[in-house]
Amino acid sequence: MRRLSRREFTRRAAAAGLATALSQTRVFGASDRIRLGFIGLGNRGDQVLDGFLAHRDAEVVAICDLHQPYLDFAAKKIGANPKQFKDYRQVLDLKDLDAVVICTPDHWHALQMIHACQAGKDVYVEKPLALCVSEGRRMVAAARRYNRVTQVGLMRRSAPLCKEAVDLVRAGRIGKITTVRSFHIQNEWPNGIGKPPDEDPPAGFDWDAWLGPAPKVPYNRNRTFYRFRWFYDYSGGQVTNFGAHYLDLTHWMLGHDAPQAVTAMGGKIALDDNREIPDTLEVLWTYPGGTLVIFSQFNANGAPADLHGDIMEVRGTKGTLYLTWNGYEVTPEETATMDFPALTPLDRSLGRRWETSRKVWIEPHKAEGADSTALHERNFLDCVRSREKCHCDIETGHRSTATTLIANIAHKTRSYLEWDAASERFTNNDEANKLLSYTYRAPYELPEV
Repeated sequence: MRRLSRREFTRRAAAAGLATALSQTRVFGASDRIRLGFIGLGNRGDQVLDGFLAHRDAEVVAICDLHQPYLDFAAKKIGANPKQFKDYRQVLDLKDLDAVVICTPDHWHALQMIHACQAGKDVYVEKPLALCVSEGRRMVAAARRYNRVTQVGLMRRSAPLCKEAVDLVRAGRIGKITTVRSFHIQNEWPNGIGKPPDEDPPAGFDWDAWLGPAPKVPYNRNRTFYRFRWFYDYSGGQVTNFGAHYLDLTHWMLGHDAPQAVTAMGGKIALDDNREIPDTLEVLWTYPGGTLVIFSQFNANGAPADLHGDIMEVRGTKGTLYLTWNGYEVTPEETATMDFPALTPLDRSLGRRWETSRKVWIEPHKAEGADSTALHERNFLDCVRSREKCHCDIETGHRSTATTLIANIAHKTRSYLEWDAASERFTNNDEANKLLSYTYRAPYELPEV
């Protein structure tokens, strides 16, 4: 597991990788395949693998995971006897590798992505990009220094359906945007993820390696695999997991990449389990021009946000766009035919009311689409060849992820926080700024770039 110390690996990669990364000029022929290494194959990793396997010009030559059943399942699916590893650094050592795909838990993304850049590999990394804001900024710096093509797995950037909706909003078809609201709704009451006891890790499972830079704690099965998202040592919870998708789409629609302020309220109100993240949460951001952006997390009640079961609603002065996972609908707004009147008691007794008429600036519209993961991967593969910027380049993915990360800081500090996007610091709360980074567990170190 530790052929090289982590510090020695970082030093060698930085020294050798800068030269090789900047000089890598492989010219791909029409029939050449882009050789990929996969790091992390559980849950989302398996889904992302399916997407890449659909592309004939992609060849998965190496796979890496701490969990042997995941390796076995992926190898059988790939069917070409890929090299198997449990230490991601061995994947990065491969000379015949063009790019890596990182689908590990959030707290591993920064180390693996930066080391991949130093090793001269292009990188597709899943969202949420990082566990804290400073990690994300360091990842951006690494991609730029080592001249790497990067794609963050916010795949709606590659969805024709979403681009159509974005173009509609940015063209002013529904007027000035006053509010964007998104939802994560899932009833987990009463027991949520449960309260399993701490115990010894399963035979063959390297718990210390799974923790990596995270604090050393006893093994608990709720802290592994998908349920790690309910613990702050490894994830930002659902506001970063689902919220990163919604805020990225919001940024695209508004033409902004960062809010001006954020606050959040909520907590663990109803569920009896050992989670750390809230089961009920409301986050509010403000954006230039006054637009209010809201994320609502309801995990102890499953009633839909509205009759459509939408995940996002974009309210403009001329109409409203309702977005679901696989479609959207636009409805026009009713507007007043006169200035808003001050109705008297007599007016109300006579049934008089504020008169409105439907002004159809945009016809009611519906559209449908499919999952865009494979399209997002297609864009990455094309950019590996062309060296062009991907649809969700590392800077874009960082800005969208950072917006959700500062929501958690607002909630933890019970604060209204003013955000300076240029310096990526809060201007009104020094204590909150301390949560923009964290100290890795020794001997792990976030590389200087």
